[in-house]
Amino acid sequence: MKYDFDLVVVGGGPAGSSAAHAASKNGMSVALIEKEESIAESVRTSGVTWIQNIEEFGIPEDCYNPVKNFVFYSPNNKVSIGDKIPRSAVLDVRKTYRWLATQAKKEGAEIFVSTNVKSAIKNESGKIIGVKATQNEKEVEFYGKIIIDASGFQSTVAKSMGFVGQWERFGAGAEYEAKVEHVQSDTWWLMVGQKYSPAGYAWIFPLGDNVVRIGVGIGKPDSPVDPTARLKELIENKEGPISDLGKIEPIEFHYGLIPNDGLSRKTVYDNLILVGDSAGQANPLVLEGIRYAIRFGKIAGDVAARAIKSNDTSEKRLSEYEENWKKAIESKIKSAGKVQDRWLGLTDEDWDKELDIISELKPDEFLDFIKADFGLSNMLKLATSHPKLAVRQLFSMVKKSSRA
Repeated sequence: MKYDFDLVVVGGGPAGSSAAHAASKNGMSVALIEKEESIAESVRTSGVTWIQNIEEFGIPEDCYNPVKNFVFYSPNNKVSIGDKIPRSAVLDVRKTYRWLATQAKKEGAEIFVSTNVKSAIKNESGKIIGVKATQNEKEVEFYGKIIIDASGFQSTVAKSMGFVGQWERFGAGAEYEAKVEHVQSDTWWLMVGQKYSPAGYAWIFPLGDNVVRIGVGIGKPDSPVDPTARLKELIENKEGPISDLGKIEPIEFHYGLIPNDGLSRKTVYDNLILVGDSAGQANPLVLEGIRYAIRFGKIAGDVAARAIKSNDTSEKRLSEYEENWKKAIESKIKSAGKVQDRWLGLTDEDWDKELDIISELKPDEFLDFIKADFGLSNMLKLATSHPKLAVRQLFSMVKKSSRA
C-alpha cells in the first residue's frame, strides 16, 4: 500500500505531534506515524517541565501538577528552595502527548498507529522521498515532499539515510510511577552523589493524589551502573527522602534513553528535518527536553509548510529551521554542558559543598540555572549577587562557553 502526503512525520511524541499540528494548520496534508498501538502507550520520561512553557503551549491544567518547592539532597546535606507561586510542573506525559496528537488531528493530520518505520525511500539522486514501514505485518510506503524525523533517541530515518550513528553519550533513566502514603504534592526532590546515582541523579516528582514518579538517571558511558538495579536498591533501602513516602505501591514502570551529546548533529538535509531527541535537543543538566520538542516541532512544521508551498525543499531552504533553534538554545546548551562536565567530577563531599552554594540562590535564580537558561545577563547577575569563589569560577566558565 502506498500513501502520498505533503509531509510525513515519523514519531508521535511531542516533537512529531507539534510538527504535524503546525504543518496541518498551514494547509499541508500530513501523515503522523507512530509505531506503538496508541500515542504514548509507553512512557519514557518523568515529564518535568516549566509553567512558563506550559502556558506558552496552552497545555490544559488537567495535564500537569504544579510545583513550587525544590529540595536537593546530597549524601550529607539538604537544601530547600521555596517559591510563592509554582514555576515548575510534572506532566501527565501520556495525557499531554495524546492532547498534542489530538490537536494535530483536529487540524487534519492523519495518524497511523501500529506503524513501524523500517527504512527511508530514496530517489535516483539519493535524496529521501518517503519511508517504508510495516503495519499489521504488511509493508506500507509513505511518500512526502518533506520527511520530519521525530523518532526520538533511535533517530530511525536519519540513521537509515546514513546521516547519523548511535549517540555516544546518553542518559538512561528508570522510574516507577507509584502510589505512596505521604508526599507534598507541590514539592519535588533531586538526589545527587554516588550514594544515589553516579554520573546522574535520582528524583521524586509528584503527580498529585499521592502519586509520584521515583526514578534514577545514569550517564552513559560515564558509569556502568544499571539504573533499574540502583532504583530498586534506593526504594528497598528507603534512601534519603524516599524514607518519608511510607508505603510505596508501584503502578507502572518507565524506562527511557535521552541523548547527551550536546547539539552535535546537523538537523536539516534535502527533504529532511530532525527535531526533538533525534536532533539532540535536550538540557544536559537534568536531561529534559519536552519543551524543546514542542517548541522546535512547531517551528519545523511551519518551516516545512513554507518550503513545500514555495516548491523548494532543499537543505538551503530548510536551514531556516536550524538557524532558529540554534539561535534560541545553542549557546545555553554549550554552557550547560560545561557545568555538567564539572558536576561529573564531583565527589560526595564536593556535592555537600555544592549544595551550600545552591542554597544561596533565589527561586528564580535557581530555576534559571537548572533550566540551563544561561543568558549572559543572568550569569552576570548571579556572579555579582553570589560572590563565593566557586560561583565566580563557575559562571566565568559559562560566560566563556557562551561566547565560543
